[in-house]
Amino acid sequence: MIDHLGINCSDLERSATFYDAVLGVLGHRRILDHGVAIGYGTDKPDFWIGRQPEEGPASGPNREIHVAFTATSADAVRSFFDAAVEQGAEVLHEPRHFPEYHPTYFGAFVRDPDGNNVEAVCHTVAPS
Repeated sequence: MIDHLGINCSDLERSATFYDAVLGVLGHRRILDHGVAIGYGTDKPDFWIGRQPEEGPASGPNREIHVAFTATSADAVRSFFDAAVEQGAEVLHEPRHFPEYHPTYFGAFVRDPDGNNVEAVCHTVAPS
């Protein structure tokens, strides 16, 4: 449903290091790097991070967004979580089932370097 999503970052290099690590374990990669914007995906850039403008309407405080990245398994969710924690991410929710969302929802939530709520989720993991 979503073609692509982009967020502004206060420190593009720090954010790129974070997203290189956490998206890499999910099978995604840095596809394009324009210096002021970096696109990630598997076949095309679906997720973009960009340098926060110093002037203009987008130069103010960054507002928290939530983005969930698809994971192929519970192990991939755990790898995402481990990579994020290794990068110093704040833990919001450790990897677990979230039956309040649906019976096979398995996810983990962290904050990226700019305070955004990022998640890895697999929709096919049966509770044990």
